[in-house]
Amino acid sequence: MSAVTIQQMADRVAQLLEERLGLGGRDLAAKLKRAGRTLPKKVRDSGRLLAQSAQKGQNPKLLGQIDMADVTEAYDVCVKHLIAIDPVGRRRDLFAGMVGSVGFGVLVLLVALFGFLAWRGYF
Repeated sequence: MSAVTIQQMADRVAQLLEERLGLGGRDLAAKLKRAGRTLPKKVRDSGRLLAQSAQKGQNPKLLGQIDMADVTEAYDVCVKHLIAIDPVGRRRDLFAGMVGSVGFGVLVLLVALFGFLAWRGYF
């Protein structure tokens, strides 16, 4: 496996992070940093390994230090997780959560208001 292949793997994972999670950044390491705890630990660690390998691959002397089996496994873990993410479903769930949270707050406010009015004798 060559440095070009490793860089293509890193670029593919970075592209998936941008498409599926909407993360910006100039390279894979920056996008992983922005993802934070959005990704599971195993995927974060695999992404970091892939980013470090892509960076090492730029130097021909360090290319020999890269374990290609680990890089391939890290790529597979990242792609498998990121392909399963549905961006439309994430937005829908986020919107539903916000609506539910606001709705619950309004319900509690109305119950408190009616309780106060009943306590004061207006009902």
